[in-house]
Amino acid sequence: MNNARSSASPQLDTIARSGVLRVGLFPSFFYSRSAAGEFSGWGIEMARDLAARLGAELQLVECDSPPAVVEALSSGGCDLAFMGISPARAGEVEFTPPWAKGEFTFLVPAGSTARSMADLDVPGLRIGVVRNHAMDGALAGKLLQAERGYADTPDAAFSLFVEGQVDVLAGIRPGLVRYCAKAPGSRVLPDAYGANVIGLAVRKGDAEWLATVSRFVADTKSSGNARAAAERVGADGLEILT
Repeated sequence: MNNARSSASPQLDTIARSGVLRVGLFPSFFYSRSAAGEFSGWGIEMARDLAARLGAELQLVECDSPPAVVEALSSGGCDLAFMGISPARAGEVEFTPPWAKGEFTFLVPAGSTARSMADLDVPGLRIGVVRNHAMDGALAGKLLQAERGYADTPDAAFSLFVEGQVDVLAGIRPGLVRYCAKAPGSRVLPDAYGANVIGLAVRKGDAEWLATVSRFVADTKSSGNARAAAERVGADGLEILT
């Protein structure tokens, strides 16, 4: 990258000077990290592509939750983040046009007779849900007879499911498909109770930076790179939007 570059974008200037692109992450299906500390996943593939386009080194900034990522964006702790687009978040950060979509649905355990969401609206049934996640907001007003069992991260919610502390697990389809492979006999239900529409989020007030990452999103869709990356990493259930 040409570190002498000057533009109308404070964020692009920062990246040019540092030679680093900082991407904010929170626990989600976007990525995983091995015991050896190696990162992988659709979000990682896309982040590497953008860093290469900018001629920058990729730095991953892990946060505990979506609100923590929003705070990192607002305070300058990261340059962009993968995030579900919502009206509430749009008041705090700016989004590219929609990039991808994953349906919200449920993972049921081996032996479950449930075939659809309607079968889960049972008094006393406990649904594992991630706190402060769009999956919880999308459940509002639905399955009112069932109870909620909250966890702070998707992996923690999956642990509740495996340990039998919740009866079913709510989540985004690509993530639940991954968990299904780790829970013999479990199934992901075919219907959905909503969807998480995903874009890149950036700090407010930098139109050129937003335009730059928006062009990147558009290019990955038109070139097929976003879909190819999803297939490479096995992100089943992730729909790349046109």
